[in-house]
Amino acid sequence: MSEDSLSEDTRLCKGKVLFPWHGRLGLLLIAVFWTLNWTLPGLRTHWGFFPLWLGYCLTVDGLVFLRRGDSLFMRDRKAYALLFLISMPGWWLFELLNLRLQNWVYLGMEEFSDLEYFLLSSLSFSTVIPAVFGTAELSGSFNWIRNLPNGPKVFPTRRNLIFFGVSGLGMFILMLIWPKFFFPFVWLSIFCLIEPWNHQSGRRSLFESTRLGDWRPLVALWIGCLICGFFWEFWNFWSYPKWIYQIPYVDFLHVFEMPVLGYLGYLPFALELFGLYHLMASIFPFSLKSDYLQIIPGQQEHE
Repeated sequence: MSEDSLSEDTRLCKGKVLFPWHGRLGLLLIAVFWTLNWTLPGLRTHWGFFPLWLGYCLTVDGLVFLRRGDSLFMRDRKAYALLFLISMPGWWLFELLNLRLQNWVYLGMEEFSDLEYFLLSSLSFSTVIPAVFGTAELSGSFNWIRNLPNGPKVFPTRRNLIFFGVSGLGMFILMLIWPKFFFPFVWLSIFCLIEPWNHQSGRRSLFESTRLGDWRPLVALWIGCLICGFFWEFWNFWSYPKWIYQIPYVDFLHVFEMPVLGYLGYLPFALELFGLYHLMASIFPFSLKSDYLQIIPGQQEHE
């Protein structure tokens, strides 16, 4: 992290890390828009969702900086903005697949024109990846994750890459043909298709960790996405417009609107976001440092 990227608070504190200004801004956004979203009548979440979740992203990033001395926002502002940009098509992919699955629907969307819906939704969807990656870095800063022992090694051998790719394609086809039975594959098939492609193309992949038996980045991604999932469902519950679920066979024991078993989908979804981000980031004209996302502090140096 360059000296220029250090916050003014940190420099004035002579090396002692304080909660940075953007984290305090995030807390303010949460306080204002959480209150407005749950207290105002009628339509309000279409304009309140983005600032609420921007507040979440900035707050979490501030906590990461407080614990580690660096963070996604402080590491590279341009790359941080790119997280929001990539997140839009990243989630629209799942909206497209949901046209076939019909696992979730939005209440209140009929109040907007197609263009309004697209623009407002895209703005909301832009917060998904920065929220998950920021929370994953926060999770990875805790010793109980950092000190996890190594697990099984999964090497990116030709056989494994083919297995992942064929499995992903098979799951994707089954999901489209029989969505009532194979709808869960939406949260795993994309990862299995993208991960071998990323590895073979020289892009970053989770095989870099699993070949060493290091599952800490995956655990941190899982925990980070589950935390985000809780807040997505929590803040959605008293929102309007809002989403609700209609999931075959598991539509019981709801935690907010989500069936409790549905939270399991956040685990592979976190891995899909990792793969989608590194795939889509590669198409931009400026190159990103391969170590921009540092889920476990010092992991790249260790490797």
